[in-house]
Amino acid sequence: MDILIRGTLADNSARFMAISGRELVEKARLTHDLSRVCTAALGRTLLITSIMGAELKSEDDKLTVIIKGEGLAGNLVCTSNHAAAVKGYIENPTLELPLTPKGKLDVGSAVGWLGKLTVIRDHSMKEPYVGSCNMVSGEIAEDFAQYFTVSEQTPSLVYLGVRVDSQSKEVLSAGGIVIQPLPNCDDSVIDGIEAITGDISNLAKMLGEGMELEEAINSILHDFNPVVLSETTPEFKCDCSRERLERVLISLGREELMDMIEKDGGAELTCQFCNSKYGFDKEQLEQLLKEIG
Repeated sequence: MDILIRGTLADNSARFMAISGRELVEKARLTHDLSRVCTAALGRTLLITSIMGAELKSEDDKLTVIIKGEGLAGNLVCTSNHAAAVKGYIENPTLELPLTPKGKLDVGSAVGWLGKLTVIRDHSMKEPYVGSCNMVSGEIAEDFAQYFTVSEQTPSLVYLGVRVDSQSKEVLSAGGIVIQPLPNCDDSVIDGIEAITGDISNLAKMLGEGMELEEAINSILHDFNPVVLSETTPEFKCDCSRERLERVLISLGREELMDMIEKDGGAELTCQFCNSKYGFDKEQLEQLLKEIG
């Protein structure tokens, strides 16, 4: 089962947020019929979006991540709520690329690094907070480390990993961790954590070998006395509905709706996040037209 945990390190001098998300990434792969490289790209983005979403305070809050790296896979969009329920899509889901010289999935080339990473925190009644930064590598983790440092002034270590079967394309494991120093953090703690980045990068592999997330975190960060404070169950879940799509149609305006009625005699809308299709016949569009007034 997928799990997201949050806790502290080194006697409350740093904090961590970690996720094991094989099931949610696999569901995204099946939903969008993703290639291997797009599974890795979208999967990493879903993991970090879920981690950041779990930081939201209110059940009405929403976090949206938009990556426009100008790579061959196109833009990525992911959203999460405070319960770490996440959804997302990538524009060109079937793109496949050759492996890198190191035998890795070439996520950087798929995503690109010439554009921007944008994070929108929608706090219900308040004006949404929008932060952004230039892309660094398109590998996602490095780009979010840059985002936290530049846009939120919080230096962060970010690791995100998705392992995919080379034949079946099934997700074998998916994991991520964000470590951030707190105001009282000593430089020795920061140096110590930076010294074990190689161990941290084994998280997805450890999860794939059957380790539970907390067990893996304790193994990697044992010198920093990790203390788990909370846990959440993340999931890939779309909240689209017929009513929501009706509001989208109404927002198009009278002229657009009349055009659909006269030319097409109906409309079919597809949710980009889950590919669900919603059909509206002529009578239903006419009813929506009446609601506009």
